[in-house]
Amino acid sequence: MEPGLASEGAETESGPHRKALEINLDPNVYGTFAEIGAGQEVADWFLRVGAASGTVAQTICAYDKAFSDERYGQGTRYVSRERLLAMLEREYATLETQLRQARGREVRFFAFADTVAARNFKGDNEQHGWVGLRFQATSGAAPSDLLLHVALRDHDVAQQRSALGLLGVNVVHAAFRQRPEPVPFLAALFEDLSGERLEVDVIELGGPAFAGQDARIWCLEALRQGLARALLFDETGRPEQPSTLLRKRSLVVEGRTVATETANAKTLVAAAFAQLQRELRPDHEPMLLLDVRLEQLTSSGPGSAAERIRELTTRAPVILTDEKALHPIVEYLRRYTSAPIRLVTSTAVFARLLSGSYDTLPGALLESLGKLLVEDVRLYVHPISLDTFLATTGGRVGAASSFSTVSLDDLRCEPPLEHLLRYLRGAKWIVPLELS
Repeated sequence: MEPGLASEGAETESGPHRKALEINLDPNVYGTFAEIGAGQEVADWFLRVGAASGTVAQTICAYDKAFSDERYGQGTRYVSRERLLAMLEREYATLETQLRQARGREVRFFAFADTVAARNFKGDNEQHGWVGLRFQATSGAAPSDLLLHVALRDHDVAQQRSALGLLGVNVVHAAFRQRPEPVPFLAALFEDLSGERLEVDVIELGGPAFAGQDARIWCLEALRQGLARALLFDETGRPEQPSTLLRKRSLVVEGRTVATETANAKTLVAAAFAQLQRELRPDHEPMLLLDVRLEQLTSSGPGSAAERIRELTTRAPVILTDEKALHPIVEYLRRYTSAPIRLVTSTAVFARLLSGSYDTLPGALLESLGKLLVEDVRLYVHPISLDTFLATTGGRVGAASSFSTVSLDDLRCEPPLEHLLRYLRGAKWIVPLELS
């Protein structure tokens, strides 16, 4: 037997096989599958496990654009939240209109939909999709919605299709079998999957099944469980598809320690924008992005985390991660924009970066810097007070300052680290940020 392939007997014991069959054998669950792109992997599970006539009203793939527009309306991108909602609205309404009288009030209808861009021939497209379910949690209830935006991380189309199939089965099963609470529900949603295969960066909830639930808290839990590498929140505090915010944008990323190390973050941001303008005069207006760590939001509990997101996003969109190092942030942003990125940080943070331990990276400090300072990425390093610098740093980088502040020029370290520091300055990978 080939590695990674289960025998027929083993498949019948697998999670997706069992889950699909459980739904098929439930006489009170009935619905439609509408899938565009990456095959019809979700419907296929329910069709091949047996007893599908008890669950599947219809499967459809409106792959042709003209056909899709005719069925779901024009004016939206084909892989978008708007197209997904149009699909759910059309397919669920069809069930109610054509089958409610025949099926009776006890039957709980659902419409599952996905619209996906899998890997193209060259592998140079954004590989992502929207997945959603409109369903009745109980007989006679108004429908509820679960919407997900996912990034496909497998490098092979067949594997991407397989991951979507698993996710779809889990979505349908969890909706009808799982308590609507973030920790157990998300664990069930991603059973047999991992963040290495598929990332979820937007979760939206609606309807009576999720009454009292905050979708932002579900997003935070997905990040905590490793189902996402990062989350983007727009200026309204809503989780947003990353490419919608970041595509082709020049970015000024405000470092996560700015608020504690300076009294005037706005002054720093203004200086960073002015410095970028002097360097490049970018084609598009740069966007400010706030870099925040998960533990900063959740240390006081989930309720305060939602409130903190609202507060932060009144200034600018937020990128939220569970990363301690800086280079994973740049790697993530580079998925969505090749425009200039400038990270605003302090002398203390930069000193800790040079003094840090990189046991998880074979190339240690040099590998970390190589991943951080990629093409058109620079560190803007601003001065901080001497007292703060001494209280928050240690290790191989110190300061020789005769003033009350420590600037980039004041950093001191022994060779060979000193040579590296001088090179980074000379090559303009790190730039002192002058405050007026």
